[in-house]
Amino acid sequence: MSTGAFSGSSPSDYGFWCGASAAFNWETPLPLFRRVHQHFPRPQVTDIPSAVASAMDSVGGAAKLGGGKRVAITAGSRGVASIPQVLAAVVAQVRRYGGQPFIVPAMGSHGRGTAEGQRELLADLGITPESVGAQIEASMDVVQLGNLPNGMPVYLDRIASGADAIVVVNRVKPHTDFSSDWESGLGKMIGIGLGKRKGADTIHRYGIPGLKELLPEWARFVVQKAPIAMGLAIVENAYDEVAMIEGVFPSGIAGPEEQALLVKSKDLMASLPFDDIDVLVIEEMGKNVTGSGMDPNILGRMRVFGVPDRARPQIRIVTVLDLTKESHGNATGVGLADVTTRRLVEKIDFEAFYVNGFTSGIGAVQRICLPIVAPDDRTAVLTALRTCGRHDPQNARIVRIKNTLKLAEIDVSDSLMPEVARQDHLEAIGDPFALPFEADGSLRPFEKTL
Repeated sequence: MSTGAFSGSSPSDYGFWCGASAAFNWETPLPLFRRVHQHFPRPQVTDIPSAVASAMDSVGGAAKLGGGKRVAITAGSRGVASIPQVLAAVVAQVRRYGGQPFIVPAMGSHGRGTAEGQRELLADLGITPESVGAQIEASMDVVQLGNLPNGMPVYLDRIASGADAIVVVNRVKPHTDFSSDWESGLGKMIGIGLGKRKGADTIHRYGIPGLKELLPEWARFVVQKAPIAMGLAIVENAYDEVAMIEGVFPSGIAGPEEQALLVKSKDLMASLPFDDIDVLVIEEMGKNVTGSGMDPNILGRMRVFGVPDRARPQIRIVTVLDLTKESHGNATGVGLADVTTRRLVEKIDFEAFYVNGFTSGIGAVQRICLPIVAPDDRTAVLTALRTCGRHDPQNARIVRIKNTLKLAEIDVSDSLMPEVARQDHLEAIGDPFALPFEADGSLRPFEKTL
């Protein structure tokens, strides 16, 4: 682990854990659970190369990307469904047109804000020169294209700016910080992604208004000044699969076409099936799950100054147990939880954690605050139950999930089974079971529970 802010020492060297165990000395029986399957609409792209080719043809790919042009293709840091296959299909199609494709990392300050760190993130997502069939040209350098009317400087990745054409590839989905006509998608990939760390920092310094109002304006400015040839928008279904791939004309980026795709994305999005939850147990969080580690749209809590929480669900206590290896120690969003584990905290690379958090500004200050740190998974769950306001823990309304991206199957406590029976899209499977804690206090992984 790179300890970053601790100058070579681990958290345990600072006494973070010393003398705390007595505070967690509390026992109570846990209720039994049932595995529940949620049935969501499931449109799916089964032939990605054909869908990509059709989408690129629909926005004039042959005329824009052929004739030997050097074509920069964006690759972000999110765990977008089938993204290596999508990018490989884009590369192949550019070559069919007669262009010379290459990949540029477009991920703002992620990967510790370094070119090598961003290469590593892409590799973790399965995006390598071998998997996509094109070289990856990474740099944190930017050029300034001009200024917005308010004086804000507009930056663009230096390598991408020198290409003959840029294909902006990204998933369109709800943003984790706010609601608007344009949230997380092609415009964000241009501003936060291709703006690199300098662009991301500039936009985030304006807080939520910077993201809601100035980011779309920034994206439209870049479209006018840079060789943006097209957008390729991916919309996912609730099962973390590609539901559609759409070509978007440059004028449609942060425009009506992207707005319409956002509406479709929200219609297909998964959700928790209960409005009132005492304890939500999340097995893992991470940057490959969502930019905030855990999706606030699922949790119903935002923890961003000036942004109200969602109307539903109402969750009293959230506990998160682990950090994905694909996060490279970046636990941004852990502050959305109330309780976590020593295991998760000891995986944090505080340099990457704080670089990303400070770059995000007001949108991340509360989300990078550490929750209560329990010694192990079992203690974390018991602590959540102890503090959720229930006088009768056996009747607590508890939901357990793998992460906020995978919600097709969830585990629910017995007290929620009457509500399961009343909802047509829910189906209980298997027999009741106790949460399977190992001797060391760790919770057996979700996929190995039944």
